[in-house]
Amino acid sequence: MNKAWHVLTLDSCTAELNVEVEQGLSQQTAKEKLAACGRNQLQQAGVKPWWLVIAHQLFDFMILILLAAALISGIVGELSDTLIILVIVALNASLGAYQEIKAEKAIAALRAMASQESTVKRSSHWVQVASELLVPGDIIRLEAGNIVPADLRLIEGKGVEADESSLTGESLGVSKTPEALCTKDTILAERKNMLYKGTQINRGTAIALVVETGMHTELGHIAALLERAHHSDTPLQARIEVFSKRIALCILAICLVVFLLGVARGEPLLLMLLTGISLAVAAIPEALPAIISIALALGAAKMSRNHALMRNLSAVETLGSVTYICADKTGTLTQNRMHADALYTPDSYPEPAKNLHSDDAFILALALNNDVYIEDDAIHGEPTERALYQAALNYGADKPRLEHDYPRSVEIAFNSERKRMSTLHPFNANHAISFTKGAPEAILPLCYDAITDKTSASEPFSPNTWLHAADKLAAQGFRVLAVACRRFDCPAQHVDLADLESGLSLLGLVALIDPPRAEAKQAIAECLQAGITPIMITGDHPSTAHAIAKKIELHSEHGRVITGAEMATMSEQDLQHWVKSVRVYARVSPEQKVRLVNALKANGEFCAMTGDGVNDAPALKNAHIGISMGERGTDVAREASDMILLDDNFATIITAVKEGRRIFDNIRRFIKYVMTGNSGEIWVLLLAPLLGMPIALLPIHILWVNLVTDGLPGLALSVEPAEQGVMQRPPRAPDEKIFAHGMWQHILAVGLLIGGLSLWVQYWALSNSPDYWQTMVFTTLTLSQLVHVLAIRSERQSLFHIGLFSNPSMVAAILLTLGLQLLVVYLPFANNLFKTSPLPMLELGLCFALASVVLFAVELEKLMARKGWIYS
Repeated sequence: MNKAWHVLTLDSCTAELNVEVEQGLSQQTAKEKLAACGRNQLQQAGVKPWWLVIAHQLFDFMILILLAAALISGIVGELSDTLIILVIVALNASLGAYQEIKAEKAIAALRAMASQESTVKRSSHWVQVASELLVPGDIIRLEAGNIVPADLRLIEGKGVEADESSLTGESLGVSKTPEALCTKDTILAERKNMLYKGTQINRGTAIALVVETGMHTELGHIAALLERAHHSDTPLQARIEVFSKRIALCILAICLVVFLLGVARGEPLLLMLLTGISLAVAAIPEALPAIISIALALGAAKMSRNHALMRNLSAVETLGSVTYICADKTGTLTQNRMHADALYTPDSYPEPAKNLHSDDAFILALALNNDVYIEDDAIHGEPTERALYQAALNYGADKPRLEHDYPRSVEIAFNSERKRMSTLHPFNANHAISFTKGAPEAILPLCYDAITDKTSASEPFSPNTWLHAADKLAAQGFRVLAVACRRFDCPAQHVDLADLESGLSLLGLVALIDPPRAEAKQAIAECLQAGITPIMITGDHPSTAHAIAKKIELHSEHGRVITGAEMATMSEQDLQHWVKSVRVYARVSPEQKVRLVNALKANGEFCAMTGDGVNDAPALKNAHIGISMGERGTDVAREASDMILLDDNFATIITAVKEGRRIFDNIRRFIKYVMTGNSGEIWVLLLAPLLGMPIALLPIHILWVNLVTDGLPGLALSVEPAEQGVMQRPPRAPDEKIFAHGMWQHILAVGLLIGGLSLWVQYWALSNSPDYWQTMVFTTLTLSQLVHVLAIRSERQSLFHIGLFSNPSMVAAILLTLGLQLLVVYLPFANNLFKTSPLPMLELGLCFALASVVLFAVELEKLMARKGWIYS
């Protein structure tokens, strides 16, 4: 049972944990506590040992049948068959286990990259530490948007409100205060001085003491009561699993027919039993769901190296269907390096102010009305606020001194509805001053005059005049903020908070610029070529949004910009109409982002949405792909997203879409390859008896072909480079079947071709080289599949165009597989095991020639597809 931290005073808490608030723990003490308490994480399923992974492979239903066949072979005296079957089963299990372990490592690496970090005081310095390394006694700093990383006792906080619905079920935010409570039995929902792991900070900033970590937290207690959650398959895996089960029934029926035909022809009963079982094992794609999981996991790992961290595997598949990308302007399409280009005061406009001083109210406002902090000679905080403070710094403002002379007594925080922030500062016993900054349309209506040094000023203050001035600056691409103040002739504690944002005096306008990213224009062009419509969403002024959109060629000079105010007046039907043509949305609230997503979905579009704030979480959850920011995003946004942009760059989204399309294409290629080869084997075994010829292959041959052709070449397909023009084709329809675009026709036709070539060589060999007929069928079938995997490396383009060596892994896999096949044919001990005969050069050349027919047939198919004659 945890200690009742909520009833202890702060001094008692710190004494209990042996820490001083001003210093925090030392690195050595933190290291010792970590060793004693363990990592701050909930228990997860441990990594399975290698032997258990292999055992899992062996307990597959079809493998168990095969092992039973091996046992039967041993009982009846066919020891060589038993040995070979066991060796091949072991190789298959080892290959599957290797891929499973590799995929687990990739997923573990992704999980490590997605881990939270916390701002912790260690040895008197604030540092970033992985949240799983927090220990009781750590002092941490939190702000709006953070996920609470451990159970905490609040030390100090400004307007702190937490969402504890994940623990208590209470949907309303809970205000937090540091004071100790009186009652030990106070229920969790009423412990106002505590913050709990897994909850989130809605607003405010806090300094807090870590009191419990890991499984000792309240969340840990709940986790201990829960059964391990079942991992759900991706939509693609689910479709493939259904397909695999259906086709398994068909293949088992075919195997039964092959068995009965063989027995009817007088073939040995045991041989036909083993043949049927082997054919079922070779033909049923029981491993497809696992292979898809591996491909998605390894693809996601590759995406992470390209700054796109996939939080769930289904997002990799979904990327191929995205038709709209709704992106934040700031930091995603722009550099997020905001700086104040010019300050305009009432006595300088339309020219920038040049004679400001560090003690002017305008400069004081820029220095004090922000939440930036200085540490290690660096300015930390939100980009816009950093830019404003840097402007004050350029005029000689000294923030530590000013904060001493003008301490902040009240703050009314910025939010997306008010679009402004206000602070109140006493500057002597009987006077106070408030500073307010925000969007011009949110500030100017609150002003009644403009502070000016022009003694001859005759024109009265006009908000509309200054709004027009702000519009002109915004039209040039600037983000414009208005700054105002109000002086009070009374102590700060006597100021009515309702007066803080009324009767203001305008100090001036700040023109900030955040230039577009260098790569944004090219990324937008690629987006449009790929059939994906980019949309820019910003909280900035419409003119600023329009100017940036023109620079990156998102829309034209006359492109329309819809504002949040306009959206508020639109019906859902009107919005669904306008989203088809409008590319820029300004002054949009997070709630309106949800409306945009719903309007696009109502139009049948597949949309990705970016966001970084707490209030963006609903839109991220609502979109088909939620994309959060890795650099400036809040923990809440990241938790709600499917993908995290580690560099906050729009171009990274396009790179991820390209990678997603490549991965999906390669999964399709693998399915096409495996199913075509399997169908070829089925045709050979099914048709040979019907044509009056003996069963073409022994069980050992079927198993070998299944091992060598589905193994290395199949895996090499997973690293096939993106096909040329992959980003010049329209997005894949969300409801598109995996076997669309001619895949099932290809599987049927080319599988029949491979089977037909193998049967023809059987017929020819029985008449001309009867000693080699079975080895020739065996070799022709293997070589045909190797040629086939080369031919299908591109859906439309010729192999001679993409080049043989564009995928070195494929070349290596084919050469190794070919070498193994030749060893089976020509090594004496392999001849005994596999019942093969060394082929003369004429017979071997004929096998190669027949296999090459598959290449030219597939090339002809691709030529016809390029011409639009088939699969259009």
